[in-house]
Amino acid sequence: MSDGVTRNGLWDVDSADIDWEFSFDQGATWTRGQGSTFEVKNDGAKMIWVRARDDAGNTSEIVRVRCVLDTLAPVALSITPQQEGITTRLLMSGLEPGARWEYSITGQAPWHVGSGSALGVLGRGLDQVWFRQVDVAGNPSETRAVDLQSPSLLAHEASGSPLLPSVMASGLQTYLIHGVVMRGDADHVRWDVLKGQWLMSIKLVHYASDDFASYALQRSTVFDAGTDTSRMLAWGQISLSDLNRNVLANTGPQGRGEGPMTFNFQKNSTLPTTYAFELTLAPAN
Repeated sequence: MSDGVTRNGLWDVDSADIDWEFSFDQGATWTRGQGSTFEVKNDGAKMIWVRARDDAGNTSEIVRVRCVLDTLAPVALSITPQQEGITTRLLMSGLEPGARWEYSITGQAPWHVGSGSALGVLGRGLDQVWFRQVDVAGNPSETRAVDLQSPSLLAHEASGSPLLPSVMASGLQTYLIHGVVMRGDADHVRWDVLKGQWLMSIKLVHYASDDFASYALQRSTVFDAGTDTSRMLAWGQISLSDLNRNVLANTGPQGRGEGPMTFNFQKNSTLPTTYAFELTLAPAN
């Protein structure tokens, strides 16, 4: 057993076929255990004592554990959209201390854990994104959906020009780049890694197509590398089987720090592909 905050009141006991008992009132009363589990009920701080006991009434040393049982779901997040250029900032409020926020492309699993206080969104491929918070005990809140196609939000189609990429607003830690590409219609998006930050990951979180596409990342304000991979920080092909893959997983930390970066995403076939990449920035060590 271990100390902490939990939403699960069922506790396991490694009894090794020995009789055991437990107490919730610091030994004033004891309850004989049955099997290898017992249940703690009613939310709040708990002091749990457990000991072994033989038929003669001899007892072992007491194992003492403190925990907080929390089975109540937190309130749903409040999401406030703000436009900064062509980037939509989805600002979150109502996050409990120690809780995390998550987003989903489908409103159900998988849920992706975000960093910072907002999600920056750029593109025109997805219709909605869902949000929830998960408290320190693991209880999820109700979800909140944001309509990315709402007339009040800017659904910006990423630039097709490698020399004039769409530029995302700076200052956030989590971004969502989404769109639709096909032959002759590549997407080019630029962002700036600020001083004190580094680019932690570029993860594929949505892909709707039966074939593959290509990606490339260049440390530059434009994408003029063409097919010269020696000028790219990362490049390769990607498909549905690569969902949740971080395309920077095999790229060293060199070159991921302060400065401009331009991302290229394209296809060679006429089949349209809807995609979404999560971009995560983190404080540099």
